[in-house]
Amino acid sequence: MSLLEEMPWPDVAETLKVFPAAILPIGATEQHGPHMGCGMDFVLVDKLCKAVSKKTNVMMLPTMPYGCSIGHSQNWPGTIALQPKTLIDLIKEMGDWAYHSGVRKLFIVNTHVTNAAPLRCALEMLRAEHDDLMVAVFNSSKLSERVRKFHFADADDWHANDAETSLMLSIAPEMVNTYAFDIADDPDRTDELVFSHPVNRTSKNGVTGRPSEATKEKGDEFFSWMVEDLSKLIQRGLTEKAPLPNSYFN
Repeated sequence: MSLLEEMPWPDVAETLKVFPAAILPIGATEQHGPHMGCGMDFVLVDKLCKAVSKKTNVMMLPTMPYGCSIGHSQNWPGTIALQPKTLIDLIKEMGDWAYHSGVRKLFIVNTHVTNAAPLRCALEMLRAEHDDLMVAVFNSSKLSERVRKFHFADADDWHANDAETSLMLSIAPEMVNTYAFDIADDPDRTDELVFSHPVNRTSKNGVTGRPSEATKEKGDEFFSWMVEDLSKLIQRGLTEKAPLPNSYFN
């Protein structure tokens, strides 16, 4: 496992000569219902990417603990959110500096659903400026079909649900208050809605799904799938070349 924060610059330079690639974990700090810690997203992405870095030998950049969580409203304390345009600028600038350090393949791993659009915008900006930089954005709940199925099993608009709670029972059980399970479940109220509403207009307690059904055993299996499937995607990316060898600029 190669962690940038632990490496002096000569080691960074040598590592990037072998693998000019890096993993950038992006999470969020936001309410996760009455039963789970507000750092769930960034704790998950940090542990996931460390496991994948160890498996693939790709350097991991420091984890970003804040994201675009403004949809959670100001109804529940604990959400520390960035505006979408702020997240775009942050990722663009982080990508610029990673490029100048020698990164030519940047794998952005995201564990918060509404980070996806700003991250895609940052990807567009980075590849338009750096002709030899390839950028991928992986949203953790859709790494594979089996990963998608367990995330969406109890709600389409899931949050702090069975899947996320099971994952935390596996990798960070200290963040889960199981005594609150009896008040945590809340149904998905978004079916057939035309508009996208803030969470406090679709959930009574910040949850969408059934966290009371979570178990450590399920979390162990789910997490192993995520590590395996993300590692496969990154390993494929390490050897990928563009289908056509054209410059962006002509």
